[in-house]
Amino acid sequence: MGALARVALAVQQAERERLDPNPLADYAMWGVAAGMLFGHWVHLFFYHPEELSKSPFQIFRFWDGLSSFGGLLGGIVAAVVFFRIRKLRFNDYADSFALGVAPAWAVARLGCFAVHDHPGRLTDFFLAVQFPNGNRHDLGFYDAIVLFSITGLLYALRDAPKLKGRLLPLLALLYAVSRFCLDFLRATDLSYVDARYFGLTPAQYGSLMLVVYGVWGLLRKQAASASAQKPPTSQGRVETAR
Repeated sequence: MGALARVALAVQQAERERLDPNPLADYAMWGVAAGMLFGHWVHLFFYHPEELSKSPFQIFRFWDGLSSFGGLLGGIVAAVVFFRIRKLRFNDYADSFALGVAPAWAVARLGCFAVHDHPGRLTDFFLAVQFPNGNRHDLGFYDAIVLFSITGLLYALRDAPKLKGRLLPLLALLYAVSRFCLDFLRATDLSYVDARYFGLTPAQYGSLMLVVYGVWGLLRKQAASASAQKPPTSQGRVETAR
């Protein structure tokens, strides 16, 4: 459902920007397939490496455990390959991707909330969810709130001239900061919890990389805009007059 929503919204935005929507529709299967494979592999090798002992074929059981950051990584790899093969500029479609990915990710997180597969720490917070061993934060619910909020912001700002071509790094930056903070609320006292590396979850390391991309993407676009708007120097005017 989330994948279908992502494609439909991205195609809608591409048409709105008078871009050919066919590449986005064609990319959909690439993105879904790569997202599921990478999502499972990141889950298996980084979140729960103990599951590798289940079976030598566990790496191919892509339906048995998925990581959203792994899915994102798979989608990025698929996009790089797909757009190079098609000889298209990914940046032309970056805003469409952002406006499709954000709401679809939010919908997917509602699915996580429905099955409560991201339990947090015990708490008496008013948004806590009742688990068998007490009230806990539900990170799927919190993530959905964040992503729906970001979605609303992106759609409100999509016509802002200064943010043209910058919605994807903006999405990356906003989500990464919130996800990095929220992951400190994840449960550590249960038998099945996310692995930690030097006190951080794999998603928190992924968030740090997204912050770097987000800042770089926003600053790069700003630098390009400033360069394009820079008035010609006196030397340039003299040479033009000649």
